[in-house]
Amino acid sequence: MLHAERLTIAVGARTLCRELDLAVAPGELWAVLGCNGSGKTTLLHALAGLAPAVAGRVTVAGKLLADYSRRELGRALGILLQREDQEFWGTLRDYVMLGRYPHARSLFGWNATDEEAAARALAAFDLEPLAAQSYGTLSGGERQRARLAQLSAQNPRLLLLDEPLQHLDLRHQLKTLEWVRAAVRGADRAALLVLHDLTFAGRCDRVLMLYGDGRFAAGAAAEMLQPERLDNLYGCRVRAFGSGPDAHFIPVI
Repeated sequence: MLHAERLTIAVGARTLCRELDLAVAPGELWAVLGCNGSGKTTLLHALAGLAPAVAGRVTVAGKLLADYSRRELGRALGILLQREDQEFWGTLRDYVMLGRYPHARSLFGWNATDEEAAARALAAFDLEPLAAQSYGTLSGGERQRARLAQLSAQNPRLLLLDEPLQHLDLRHQLKTLEWVRAAVRGADRAALLVLHDLTFAGRCDRVLMLYGDGRFAAGAAAEMLQPERLDNLYGCRVRAFGSGPDAHFIPVI
């Protein structure tokens, strides 16, 4: 699904990740972990083709990013950015409908398939009652759900989500994770999520750790989410309560 080969990323003179080999298979859900400034967002931007890497190459479904047309890439890959700098002046429904652009068959409007996809996305994130409301009047959590709904309507094969749980209440955090898991199960799809909540990371299949100095580590979630590894990653002691997908992790003072 997604392959990064000898990928090196940097900000200025600082190398964040050196010669990363990453293979994300269909059906897999990955968590990307690391301290602030360790390169998580920069990595997602490089994997999506939004920022150049220092070295290496990225392929999605066996094809280099540069070989995709913009609309083809929109059907193959969708990214949730950590922040959205531009304001949108239409309704929430209009905003979600923008996710259908890679699939649009006409320049003159949406067809029934597009409308149905947007309706399903609005329902999936409990946004139906707000559909006619101006996007600019939404709360931070409602905007985050709208951004996720737009991606749901887009329906790409690969999801790159930068802190998808930010601003969300507990119920919608859980619903978002369930939506991502459902999106990649039983289909030729995969997802990478930048997370800070280690409990939710434990519900992913695999974990990529970025140390911010060029080093990285990757493996099965059960293998990676061990107190010793987390101590080293975050620079503080971490204690685990429970095991498996229900494990909880807290810093130790």
